[in-house]
Amino acid sequence: MSFPFYIARRYTISNSKSTAVNIITRIASLGIFVSTAALFIILSVFSGLRDFSLSFANTTDPDLKVLPKTGKWFMVSPDQEKQLKNIKDIAAFSPVAEERVMFSYEDKGCVAYLKGVDTLYNKVTQMDSTLLGGTRWLKMYTGQVVAGAGVFRKLSLGLFDFNRALEVFVPKAGKGTIDSAEEGFNKEQLMVVGIYSINEDIDNQYVYCSIDLAQQLLQYKPNQYSAIEIKLAPKANEADVNEKLQAIFKNQLTIKNRAQLNDSLYKMLNAENLVTYLFCSLVVVLTLFCLAGALIMLILDKKENIKTLYSLGAEVKTLRRIFFYQGIFITALGTSFGLVLAIIIVILQQQFSLLMITPTMAYPAELLFENVVIVVLTIFTLGILASRIAAGRVGEALLES
Repeated sequence: MSFPFYIARRYTISNSKSTAVNIITRIASLGIFVSTAALFIILSVFSGLRDFSLSFANTTDPDLKVLPKTGKWFMVSPDQEKQLKNIKDIAAFSPVAEERVMFSYEDKGCVAYLKGVDTLYNKVTQMDSTLLGGTRWLKMYTGQVVAGAGVFRKLSLGLFDFNRALEVFVPKAGKGTIDSAEEGFNKEQLMVVGIYSINEDIDNQYVYCSIDLAQQLLQYKPNQYSAIEIKLAPKANEADVNEKLQAIFKNQLTIKNRAQLNDSLYKMLNAENLVTYLFCSLVVVLTLFCLAGALIMLILDKKENIKTLYSLGAEVKTLRRIFFYQGIFITALGTSFGLVLAIIIVILQQQFSLLMITPTMAYPAELLFENVVIVVLTIFTLGILASRIAAGRVGEALLES
């Protein structure tokens, strides 16, 4: 054990003769302890909120989505479809046809997306798990639809209502003047058999129907689609699948993963996380100024001891290391106890829902190793900086005073 390390450890364990110095040191240690716990808890809560927000996207969005680079649709040949089925890393894929259309029910109307899906769609996404009680997913080759809870409320729809159908109006492609609604729109009567609920935005956005009905209304051919949604097999290599898809479609289509489909959401969550971290780090900086002040007070309190050690042959840099190491010891103790307390609080929140957002929903908190690393690196980096600044007060001027 080195001489500075041994002395620093003794100074950390033993109390000073000055009560004021002891109080300042304890306040600094308590500040590090509290700021460490607070930083870790806040990061854990934001990690939980991030996962909670992304869970909606995980439910509705596929692992990969093939989209046209230009326009609203693309064609898939039988050979391309066969090649898609032969990719082992693809667990399932589902072609879709969608368009923004007008819905009408009695005297009410709203605009939303009509999305035609096939029988494999619920293997690609988890939409069937979002259905409200008493409702069911649509059957193929029927006029059945599943509406979002927002659309359902806006139009005051009824379930399995054979007397009052939900009407959909889809603009017809073409040129020239339109003399009647029949010339300008494809129209179909639909029956609502299910209601899904995810969040307010998505609930107001989509009405699902069978893909044959959507293609008929959009005047699409059987192999004409708006997109192909893909679920990857477990442990599949996304980059390899992407490369194979580009080869199949000859780089004429755009392929996006879930993060790219929700890039604005990811950017917002990352920005919020960064701002929160910087704000909490500012509090930690203020706390570690207390550590620097406490070390300077300790240096002044131990001035006679420092002079004695200097007279015995200790170099100035060795004397500085004593208080530098002491700052590291205080930082390490505060960080260790703070992390232990914070981890216990996060686990208790996960298990017992101590704090609630609503009567039925607890604050989400995620226990991540990366948050531990971020907290330790932040506290120790700032603690080392504060300790070095304070230890720099040991110099010729102090020894000669």
